[in-house]
Amino acid sequence: MRVTFVVMHAQVVSTTRLTPGMVRIVLGGEGLAGFTMPDSTDAYVNLALRPDGAPYDEVFDPRVVRDEHPKDVWPLRRRYTVRAWDAARGLLTLDFVVHGDRGAAGPWAARAQPGDVLVLEGPGAGYRPDPEADWHLLVGDESALPAIAASLEVLPRGARAVVRLVCDSVAHQLPLATDADLDLLWVHRDRPDALLDAVRSVDWPEGRVHAFVHGEADEIRAVRAHLLGERGLTRQQMSCSPYWRHDMDDEAWRRVKKDFVAAMEADAP
Repeated sequence: MRVTFVVMHAQVVSTTRLTPGMVRIVLGGEGLAGFTMPDSTDAYVNLALRPDGAPYDEVFDPRVVRDEHPKDVWPLRRRYTVRAWDAARGLLTLDFVVHGDRGAAGPWAARAQPGDVLVLEGPGAGYRPDPEADWHLLVGDESALPAIAASLEVLPRGARAVVRLVCDSVAHQLPLATDADLDLLWVHRDRPDALLDAVRSVDWPEGRVHAFVHGEADEIRAVRAHLLGERGLTRQQMSCSPYWRHDMDDEAWRRVKKDFVAAMEADAP
C-alpha cells in the first residue's frame, strides 16, 4: 500500500551539539499542526532541503517545485528518524549526524539557527519492539541511534535488550535510558569488523529475539548475514536497512542503494 505523506514546514526552535558528530534540532511552529506520530520507534520524516539561491520561497511544496522548476534547483531529499515528538507542545526533535561539509542535511543542521525553516513530509514508520519477543537485539551506528534510543525508552521493566553500537570514538557515545535490563556495548571504528565482532561475541539469550539492525551499508550487510546464516534468525524477526555507505555522499548512495539491497538480500537464505 502506497503511503501518502503530508507536506509540512517547521521553524527551528533550538539546536544542541550532542557530540562532535551529532546535532539535535528541535522544530516547532504552526506548520506542524496536524502532525500525528505513528505507534512506532523508527518513525521518520522526509526532509526537503532548499538549495542556496533557489528561485522559490523557503516554504514550498516539493511536488510543485518539481513541476515548475528545472532539476538543478529541486530540493535535496533526505530521510530522518524522529527522535521525539512532544504533542502537547508541538515540538519535533531530530538528531543529525554531521561530518564537516559532507552531505546536505548535516551541514544544514550544523549551521541552523532559531527561526530557520525546514520543509518536511511524513511521517512514515515500520518498527516497534515486539512485546511478545523474549528479548531484543538492537545493532547500529550513529545514524541508527535515534531509533535505538527511542526503542529502548518504550521497553518496559523486565524486558531484555542487547545493544551493540559502533561510533568513531568515546567522544561520540551518548547515554541511553531504559527501564529494560540492558546489555550495552559501544565499539569504535579503529579496526575492521568491529561491529560484526561485537555481535558475534554476544552471549546469546534463550528464546525468540526481535532484532533492529540499521546503519552503515557494509557493516549492516555483514551483521545481517551473520544473524541469518549463523544465528538462525528469519527475515521476519529482523528490521534491517542500510542507511548510508562509507566513501559515498548521499546522492551517490541513493543511486546504488537499490542494487546494494538486492545483493544483500541474496547473501543469506
